Amino acid sequence: METLQRTANRGSVSTGYDVDNSAVFEADDSSYIRFTNISTYYSSARAKKFSNSVWIKQTELGKTNNMILSYAQNGYLEFSSTGELKFLMAFRSGSSGAGTQKELKSNAKFRDTNAWYHIVVAVDTAQSTEADRVKIYVNGVQITSWATEQYPNQNDESANVYEQHNYIGTWGGGDHTNTGFCGYVAEFYFLSEIAASPTDFGEFDEDTGIWKPKEYTAATITSPSSYLNFSNASNLAEATSGQDWASGNVNNVEQATDTCTNNFCTYSPLFIYAYNLTISQGGQQVFANAANWQGAKGSVGLQNGRWYWEVKIPSANNSGFTGIQTVGESNIGSGNAQSNNSTYCRKGDGGDIFYYGGSESTSTHGGGNMSDNNIIGVFLDLESSTKTLRWFKNGSSYGSTIGLAAQSTSFTTREVFPFYANITSGNGAYFNFGGHTSFTISSAVADSNGYGAFEYTPNDGTYDYYSICTKNLAEFG
Repeated sequence: METLQRTANRGSVSTGYDVDNSAVFEADDSSYIRFTNISTYYSSARAKKFSNSVWIKQTELGKTNNMILSYAQNGYLEFSSTGELKFLMAFRSGSSGAGTQKELKSNAKFRDTNAWYHIVVAVDTAQSTEADRVKIYVNGVQITSWATEQYPNQNDESANVYEQHNYIGTWGGGDHTNTGFCGYVAEFYFLSEIAASPTDFGEFDEDTGIWKPKEYTAATITSPSSYLNFSNASNLAEATSGQDWASGNVNNVEQATDTCTNNFCTYSPLFIYAYNLTISQGGQQVFANAANWQGAKGSVGLQNGRWYWEVKIPSANNSGFTGIQTVGESNIGSGNAQSNNSTYCRKGDGGDIFYYGGSESTSTHGGGNMSDNNIIGVFLDLESSTKTLRWFKNGSSYGSTIGLAAQSTSFTTREVFPFYANITSGNGAYFNFGGHTSFTISSAVADSNGYGAFEYTPNDGTYDYYSICTKNLAEFG
């Protein structure tokens, strides 16, 4: 487990092989991609030997069934509600019958929502050694410690893979809302009659030891094998090579540029407040679920550089606080979310609110009410000697600039995170950190390095600001 943590890919390593796109899945939207009528490709050889390779980034934890991949109704690859990786599949002797389900469930837990995981499942039931018939790798390392460890008999066939339909992002049994995957998927491979190695798809960086993707060249991909890189925004089920996947509910799947070679900020469920906001839509949407002060932090802490993100407030009122919060000054598991650590936010009515050491001060820096459905641009300058925070509204300056150093030295000495808090159940905000947005934009303006897609230009009239992604962090962070 410790090896997997140290080699987790947070997108900060220059790979020489850039992954440009991913697909975003959200269980509440019943989003999935389906391979229709895969049964037409059945053969005994194919049912005995196949592989899947996929890069994923989770954005929500604790779901009962967080299915990455489903083979018909009775086989799947998922994260359990407590974070273990689980592979379930029915195997049979011959080509008919329901078969007997075999399960592999890891002892290790995979709960890092800030990182991309690379998962390879390789099945070859012809192998004489039982444990060689199903191999699972995460970030280039084979899992060998299992809470549940069951393998097929030699030369058994999968009763699931070529049964009817295969799915990315949900279960094949039809209950897509309660079983769906929440997060990002990139570089998806289904390889028929190939028991692949993780080194076919990735390699360890020689300087950092981090597992990173590389181009697959081990075999030509033809039907029914398929490779999806999600580059066609109008049809994310289209294969880059090999067999296209049918549409399924592909219209509810969204394209993103948050990938395993450029990892963008999202809202993280790993910061535990006394009351936590509900995070959804690729970690870009945060909403209150009770009448308590709830909070959420972004996944990336910042200490240098100039950074930009956008917030759309559907209902502008005093119950929403939009801004920043430091890390590590107080117990964030107690009290009101905004009262923890050093926090500086703007309220819906246009006022400012600053918390430090549990005490609150309020002031007004102009601009008036945020108003419903306006887009607020947040400009965080940690490069200047004073460190500043300012807001724009619909592309225009919104109130005066806040000198953070004058508020608290914590803003100059500790990591600073995007932050949001709310107390009214059903209220919240939509965010855009550049890699994916939960609200509609028309401009798709990138930062001056060419990363991110925003409604408004990330420039405050004096400086360029940058999307919070690992390619920019490698340069400025």
